[in-house]
Amino acid sequence: MGRDKAFLEVEGKTIIERIVEVFSANFSRVALVGSRPDRFASYSLPVHPDIYTGSALGGLYTGLYHAETPYAFVSSCDLPYPNSGVLRYLCSLREGYDAVVPSTPHGMEPLFALYSKSCLPAIKALLDRGECCAYGYYPDIKVRHVLPAELAPFDLGGNAFINVNTPEQYAAVADTPQPPRGGRS
Repeated sequence: MGRDKAFLEVEGKTIIERIVEVFSANFSRVALVGSRPDRFASYSLPVHPDIYTGSALGGLYTGLYHAETPYAFVSSCDLPYPNSGVLRYLCSLREGYDAVVPSTPHGMEPLFALYSKSCLPAIKALLDRGECCAYGYYPDIKVRHVLPAELAPFDLGGNAFINVNTPEQYAAVADTPQPPRGGRS
């Protein structure tokens, strides 16, 4: 992208502001993870520097490691339309699973998902081998994959899993007002 995706503006707010708002409305504890904790100082939230640097999986590990609850919901910083309905639905499916992961028409979305602290050993083993695939440890845990049709009632605008990884994707999001987010609560 060439610049920090968390601070890209979409509809008058940075992506990180949008994520923090949704998480704060749904969870009693919210923390941020990143390789440069100083950039999040203005949010008055706990900020944890990456234990394993250089990958989203390292960030996921850090967040889970510091979680004060048995489960933690995670989001990458490039999802401009985090959706409370989707988030709550995914959390409601946790019983009996180590992870609850949405699928989209483009594949899994492991970075807007729910994880149990029981995932830590499998993630650590992967990272210690120098591997950083965000879902490379899934064969070692019990995962509930949530299909697009199951998520559709909660993502009426169809925008919950839009992400911005390139300047072109950001331009498309920034130039296109999104329909109201919503769905069943």
